[in-house]
This record gives sequence, structure tokens and C-alpha cells, in this order.
Amino acid sequence: MTEDVNVESKDKGRPPKLPRMTLIGLAVFVAAMALLVLSPESLNEGFEFMVEHAHPIVVDVGLLSKLGISIVIGVIMGRIMERLGFTDALMFILIPIGRLFKCSPSVLIPSIYNLLGDVNAASKIAGPILIQSKATNDEKKLAIFTLVQAHQSFSTLMLGLGALTIAGARVALVVVLSIFLPMFVAPLVGRKLIYRDCHFVDVDEIPVFTPDTPFINTLFNAGQEGMSVLLLLILPAFAVVFSIIGLLSYIGIWHVIETGLTNLLSLMNIDPETGLLSIMVSPTLATSNLKEAAAAMDPRVVVGSFVLASSGFPLSCIFGQLPMIWSSSCEMKASDAMQAAVVGVIFRFFTAGFFATVLGGLLVK
Repeated sequence: MTEDVNVESKDKGRPPKLPRMTLIGLAVFVAAMALLVLSPESLNEGFEFMVEHAHPIVVDVGLLSKLGISIVIGVIMGRIMERLGFTDALMFILIPIGRLFKCSPSVLIPSIYNLLGDVNAASKIAGPILIQSKATNDEKKLAIFTLVQAHQSFSTLMLGLGALTIAGARVALVVVLSIFLPMFVAPLVGRKLIYRDCHFVDVDEIPVFTPDTPFINTLFNAGQEGMSVLLLLILPAFAVVFSIIGLLSYIGIWHVIETGLTNLLSLMNIDPETGLLSIMVSPTLATSNLKEAAAAMDPRVVVGSFVLASSGFPLSCIFGQLPMIWSSSCEMKASDAMQAAVVGVIFRFFTAGFFATVLGGLLVK
């Protein structure tokens, strides 16, 4: 009894152990107060940098350009195809591949929908399909890992084909090796090395995916769903990612990151200007500029730049759009979706370098 009293008296003399986030919050409070006293203008300048970086992307690109309406139409087209039995047909066709890879055939569904439209629409449509297929969390990650191996939008592919033609590349061979082949190589690599909790689902275990809603209802519901994706998922993702980039620019960190990426792109035989556009802003804009400059470039550089643009970039997609869409449509953590997207685009980044430096000679005339 005396010993217990002594222990209690010792504990009373110790200061309380604060949770880690409370300590971080105190540090943030102290830093904010110090800035308010020593450099109050820096708080406003930092905020303005965030607004200036986010505003043109959210408003000019997301709302006032063709990008916004293309996302909405992408969802509509995807839902029409689903209503016409496209998903059920795909699952039947992909059964042998799922058996070979020992994973659910639904893993490839997002990539195939993406080839026909837009990565955002493909994610929104394919997420529930993986849930219905009883895909494991690793299979969902594998689907995202595979998804980001191809172009983010159909316009990127079309402009990229023009650039390859002007540069004198073997267009068909580049497309087959860099767009279609990764759809099957990536899940095999990811399945063997990273995402191993996968299991094959045979045809008798696969549910029916074609909805029985009236066709007119499908159209209008898809339009509403597309607008919801744009306004509630894509634009907030733009705002978050580009405001953070603005803050990093104000602090002076972002310039260091850009310089490092420029040097790495040059080392990998990828055009730094269009490569940075693909990573930071828009692969579609990057391929548009690449098409204009392709005639004066080394064809191998054009090939590498095209492969990089034909990916899940830009950063706003990797760190914003994909995590938000997949977490809302596929019952998975946003952090898990982001991790799979990051690993996937790193794989794609070095794939682009491989095409430009190792296979470049085979892919040009």
C-alpha cells in the first residue's frame, strides 16, 4: 500500500506527456506567432502565392477550358458503354489473363476504360466494378498502378501521335510497346514484386455489371455524375495540389525540385521543357508543344517525351484527383490510392527513359 502511494506521488510530480500532434500544433503556433511579430507581410505573401498558383488551374483550366467538359463527357460515354454490356464483355475476355496473372480480371478494367477516354472517368466507373468483383486492397492498388501507365486523356494520345509522325518514329511500334504492352506487363510486375494479395476470380464468380436502368436515365444520371466528379473531386484536387506548389515556390523549395527534375530529364533523353509540362501542368499541353518542336528534335527524345506524357501525370492527378476519386468510389484509403499512383508513375518515368535511351534506335526510322 505504501509503495502504491509512493508511485502515485512520483507520477503527480511529472509533467503530463503530450500527444505528438499536440506538440506539432504548439510548434506551429509558436512559428505563426513569430512570423506575425517579426514578418507579418510574409503570411499574406505566402497566401497570395498559393492563390496565384491555384487560380489559373482551377478556373482557367478546370472550368473555362475543354478539360472540364471532357471529364463530364468521359463519364457519360463510360456509363453508356457500361449500359451496353461493355464491362461484362471485357470481364469475359480478360478471364484468361486473370488466370495467368493469378489475380482478378477486374484489375485491367480501369486501364481499358482509360484508353477510350479519361483517367478520371475511368477511375470513377471502374472503382465500383472492383468492389463488385470482391477485389482485395492489393488488387485495387494494382489496378491504379496499371492505370497510370497510359495517357491521362485521349487528346494526349492524338497529339502525341502527331509528334511521333513528324519526328519520323515508328508510330505503330511505339504505341504497341509503350501503350498496350504495359497494360499487361505492369500488372505482372506489380503482382510479383509488390501487390501479392491477389486471387483469381473465375467466370461463374463474376457478377453482372450491366445495369438495367432505362437508357434515358443512364444518360442524365451520368451527366450529373460527371459534373459531380468535376466540381467535387477534380477542382478541389487542383486547388490543394497547386496551392501547395505555390507555398513551396514562396519558400524557395520548388525551384530546387524543378532544377533537379530538369537535370534528370536531360540525363534520360527526355525533352526537359515538355517533360516538366507533363509532370507539373498538363500532358496534353506538353504533347501539343512537342508536336510543334518535333521536327527539330532528336527522334529518340520525342519518343521518350511522348512516353512520359502518356502517363498518369501531372502531379495534381497523382496527389489529388486519383486519391480522391478512388477513395470515394472504391472503398479504399486515399493514402493507399496515392501510394499506388506514385509507385506507378515512378515505374512509368523510368520506362520513358528506357525507351529514349535503350530502345530509341529501334523505334525511329
